Amino acid sequence: MIHRRALLLTPLAVAACRRRKSSGFAGYAFVANQEGQALAAVDLTTFTLARHIRLEGRPAQVLALGSSVYALTPDSGTVHQISAPDLAFRRRMRVAREAVWMRLAADGMLWVLCREPRQLVGLPLNGPRGEIRIELPLEPLDFDLSADGRWAAISFGAAGAVAFVGLEQRSCLPPVRLGREAATLRFRFDGRLALVGSPEERTLSVLEAPTARLLVRLPLAVRPEHFCFKSDGGQLFITGAGMDAVAIVYPYSTEIAETVLAGKAPGAMAASSQYLFVANPPTRDVTILDIETRKAIAVAAVGDDPGFVTLTPDEQFALVLNRRSGDMAVIRLATITAKRARSAPLFTLVPVGSRPVSAAVCTS
Repeated sequence: MIHRRALLLTPLAVAACRRRKSSGFAGYAFVANQEGQALAAVDLTTFTLARHIRLEGRPAQVLALGSSVYALTPDSGTVHQISAPDLAFRRRMRVAREAVWMRLAADGMLWVLCREPRQLVGLPLNGPRGEIRIELPLEPLDFDLSADGRWAAISFGAAGAVAFVGLEQRSCLPPVRLGREAATLRFRFDGRLALVGSPEERTLSVLEAPTARLLVRLPLAVRPEHFCFKSDGGQLFITGAGMDAVAIVYPYSTEIAETVLAGKAPGAMAASSQYLFVANPPTRDVTILDIETRKAIAVAAVGDDPGFVTLTPDEQFALVLNRRSGDMAVIRLATITAKRARSAPLFTLVPVGSRPVSAAVCTS
């Protein structure tokens, strides 16, 4: 019997992929190759590798804004700016000795969470504004920005605490302790609540912003390690160790709706308006759930150790980064159908480099 993965290597399958590449997306996927210390620029009109852009350091995250792409190398505390139209390196911004994560605000400010020194740093990407540095009382783990750009919420890991930061006032409010651990954190879309995961206790705490008043603590069947919102913000999907499932939370009624099976050891996720794509690293595939019915309708074999999933802005393609095999699997959403075989075809597979961990799509 021929395994479906082997079909990807046959001349017939390769030819089929080539014929379909003309109906791509007008833009590039910029992929952070952590071990390769580079960004791979993939042309999404032809699904070919256009260029490798070398960086000084190991990139862990990529964000796109307008015609620029920003890559963070946490070990060196540096943000690297790349010009998307000409795939050229533009500038390097050293913000700290060690950084954690970065997020883009709606006003064009890039905020970088730093571990050494313990600060939240704002980098103005447009206009005459200067750099902003806000001191933090504890070692940070994760953060998020409210949609209106007024507040940041920060979790402090093993300290079990969360604090809100007034971005306009440039000050951090006193931290509030939640328990033994405060890890992954996200604002509800309206910015009125912050949702904080505690993997050790398997709970999701819902805090009022910015008072940090605890409204409810929801028990979970999984460790809350990966968060993914539906495009309208009406559902929050959570995966992590403990159960081969996705926990579905209603953030506006602050209740758990359901816990559904989603392959082996569900991890990273991405959601379109119709589907939830859930990476299953041990089985080298992606489970596809119908968001409306909350049922797994297909499984796509993608590659070795899938650890990141994103979508093109037109929701035509899902892009899956395989950390161990060093490639990007592409799933065309139009080919997904609920059928007995439950096997979703792979559109193509693009080699991108050594240990790809993050990607951002930029329109050309």
